[in-house]
Amino acid sequence: MNVVLLCFFWISWCVIHSILIDVSVVGFIKKHAIGLTRYYRLLYNAFSLATFIPLIIFTKMAEGQVVVSWEGYAIPIRALLLVVSFLLFKGGAQQYDLKSFLGLKQLQTGKGQLLMSETESFTENGIFAITRHPWYLGSLLFIWTMLPNYPLPVFLAVCIMSIYLVVGTMLEERKIVAQYGDSYRRYQQRVSMFFPWKWLVRLLR
Repeated sequence: MNVVLLCFFWISWCVIHSILIDVSVVGFIKKHAIGLTRYYRLLYNAFSLATFIPLIIFTKMAEGQVVVSWEGYAIPIRALLLVVSFLLFKGGAQQYDLKSFLGLKQLQTGKGQLLMSETESFTENGIFAITRHPWYLGSLLFIWTMLPNYPLPVFLAVCIMSIYLVVGTMLEERKIVAQYGDSYRRYQQRVSMFFPWKWLVRLLR
């Protein structure tokens, strides 16, 4: 597949994925399609996965020169970052409501909780005392270390996904600030969005 076309598909996936979970779209569904709300999160996840898998397959099939390679002294660094990414996923999973994230709780309760930020309160426990977005950070580390070598098509796809994750995190922050206001702003001052430099400063004092 042509690299330009492949990049177009990846960017399109990111844009569509973001639009479908946008506050205005979610608000429209809640207002005009009440019966759909309990199924929306599950359908959203299913659609995202069904369109993501072909992209991965086409990207791996595309040929290109290796751009990034984890070799020599970089191998243990890659292993360490992979371990950190899995710890971030695990830490987030211990705090997030996974049933709500998957859309299963909505089916059970009939409530249309569509956004990750739609909770009665946000937590500062566990991994969230270190970084505000452990899954986004874990995803960034994982996509850059999941392979030993990154051919050009894979490298471009990972770059697009990295931008998408950073922008997605910033948009998620806006949603949460709009919901929790000053309490979340104070949390932002205490805990870093990605790299836990604020936590490290406190640890070293």
